[in-house]
Amino acid sequence: MLHNAYGIGGTITTTFNLAQALAERHEVEIVSVLRHRERPNFTLDPKVSLRPLVDLRHEKEHPLHLRPARVFPVAEYRHQQYSELTDQRIGECLAAIDADVVIGTRPGLNVHLALQAPEHVVRIGQEHLTLGNHPPRLRTALRRAYRRLDVLTTVTEADAAAYRRRMRLPGVRVEALPNSVPDPVLPAADGTARIVVAAGRLVPVKRYDLLIEAFALVAAEHPDWQLRIYGKGEEQDRLRQLIHRLGLYENVFLMGAAAPMEAEWVKGSIGAAASNFEPFGMTIVEAMRCGLPVVSTDCPYGPGEIIENGVDGRLVPVGDRDALGAALLDLVRDDERRRRMGRTAMANARRFAPVPVVEHAERLMDEAMSARRSGRRITPERGRIRNALVSQGFAARDTAHAAAARALRTVRRGRR
Repeated sequence: MLHNAYGIGGTITTTFNLAQALAERHEVEIVSVLRHRERPNFTLDPKVSLRPLVDLRHEKEHPLHLRPARVFPVAEYRHQQYSELTDQRIGECLAAIDADVVIGTRPGLNVHLALQAPEHVVRIGQEHLTLGNHPPRLRTALRRAYRRLDVLTTVTEADAAAYRRRMRLPGVRVEALPNSVPDPVLPAADGTARIVVAAGRLVPVKRYDLLIEAFALVAAEHPDWQLRIYGKGEEQDRLRQLIHRLGLYENVFLMGAAAPMEAEWVKGSIGAAASNFEPFGMTIVEAMRCGLPVVSTDCPYGPGEIIENGVDGRLVPVGDRDALGAALLDLVRDDERRRRMGRTAMANARRFAPVPVVEHAERLMDEAMSARRSGRRITPERGRIRNALVSQGFAARDTAHAAAARALRTVRRGRR
């Protein structure tokens, strides 16, 4: 179950990838809560069916869609896009569903799934951001609802550990399940092109400004190298102005969005990422699978679990322009090292191929189905008492923060 399968984003990409891989052996359907265009941006395998619940092209002014959602949590980032109509359609969809397993792909949909799925259905919630990324009010709501899930997956081991430590979810299996990237169909990059490639939404957290400033160090020493940035977003005009201010208009190019990106990755020799925060790092894996070593900031949570520093890429401190520029220069200057690391990146990134990821997902689903059919629930071990006490401390803290935020909102409303 997706927010909007007709948009562009990492969650959509990885959901399509997983659905298509599962469809080799299972009947798979993607339910898209919202729809705003005729066809999805990404190509979907014909073996996977796609069902929208609310078509915004015709139902945007539906009376129920003008009323706020009651099931979808208020503190969830997308709450304003949900309504009584989405509550109703999601509830009807889940009540009538004949699937063995239903997977939610964002916190608000996981709450629907936890509260409304029939008893025979295995309920798997996916976390594509991180627990720490959510506001206290949302974490409080998730603590209550998530206890009715069977499995909760995160995209990194670090976030799985955070969920186990900070959330008390007795009977819920919390496990890391990384995103998968399809096997490349084009020949891998050979490391000879004088091009650095970056991709993603042009938003502040991705720090393309830092990457451009770091690349200025490369261009000063090697003016024949280019930086190509693929994506679109709110930062586009500001980044273009920065490129001109630094005199890099012959070296740095904003290429616009490209989907799929594989044909663009293989034109480069180095991948780059400069984010302040990265729940996983889908573009890092994409670049590595195409034979590019990746230079990335070592931000929470994903890059450090994907890149082996100095072996298949480089990790540098968050926000450090000079370190980022120096790491890029190291690979630009050393052709043999760059090519060797690119070959290693391609080999190491095979762990994110569809087959191992899907086998992991199937194993989780099979075990959860067996547990649900037998009426078993995983119970906390005695040794986990300390973790329970720790999670209770986090819960109390989140509840206090949420209460303070509510009080502040009440005071502000009273002043108007």
